[in-house]
This record gives sequence, C-alpha cells and structure tokens, in this order.
Amino acid sequence: MTVKELKTELLKHCTDVVEKRFSKIKQTIADIEESLTEESKSTAGDKHETGRAMLQIDRENAGKQLQEVEKLQQLIRKIDINSKADYARLGSLVYTNQATYFISISIGAVTVGKSTYLCVAFNSPIGQLLSGKKKGDTFTFNNKPFTIKSVS
Repeated sequence: MTVKELKTELLKHCTDVVEKRFSKIKQTIADIEESLTEESKSTAGDKHETGRAMLQIDRENAGKQLQEVEKLQQLIRKIDINSKADYARLGSLVYTNQATYFISISIGAVTVGKSTYLCVAFNSPIGQLLSGKKKGDTFTFNNKPFTIKSVS
C-alpha cells in the first residue's frame, strides 16, 4: 500500500467516525424535539415544566456537541494528504520508534492491514510534540524517549 493510499484510508476512517457522531447527534436532537412537542401537549403542571426544562437542557447540550462535530468536519476538510513535507504537520504520517501517528483528529488506534496507526489531533499533547519534527528528531512523552524514523 502506498503512503497516499494509506493516508486516504486513515482519513476515510476519521471522516466516517465524525459522520457517525454527526448523525447520532442529529438523531438525538430530533428525538428531543419530538419529546418537547409531546410535552407541550401535556398539562401536568409542575411535573410538565420540569420535564420541559430538562429537555431544553438536553437540547442545549446536544447543540454544543453538534458544534464540536461541525468543527471536526471543517478540520477534516483542511487535511491535505497529497502535499509533501519533511516535517510533521496536519495530515502527516509520523513513524517513530514507539508508534506510527496520523496527525488529524483524536480518534485513537486505527488498524489498516496488519498495522496500527494512532490518529491524533494536532493540538493534542502528542500532536504538539510531533509538530514540526523531522526524521532523526527526538522528544520525550510520558517519560518515554521517541525518535522520529520518518515523516510522510
């Protein structure tokens, strides 16, 4: 598998995870809206008002989650897997003596073929340490020494 094919597969996996989150949150919001409509038909007094207030809070929380997912969607669209650089940046595959990282969004370990890649956000602690590093550079994370083997 070429580097471009590998990056394409990893990016697709990241996109799929974000799209599933997006769909789930949209469904949650739709369910809350439906529940609010049903609550409006009820005239149970204080119990009715408490139920509506809790649904409103749930809707606000779901709205915040939706905003976060939309930010991730925008970030994914910015990832350019075709440009080449000899330093780690958004969209880079960074091979170290400890693990291989795909700088994208934080979704954790993804297995492609027989290899495992860690998808990490650029602004995560490990993403910040990897940022700008080149082949041969070293750094320490969680008291472990890392050496960059290559950047693609």
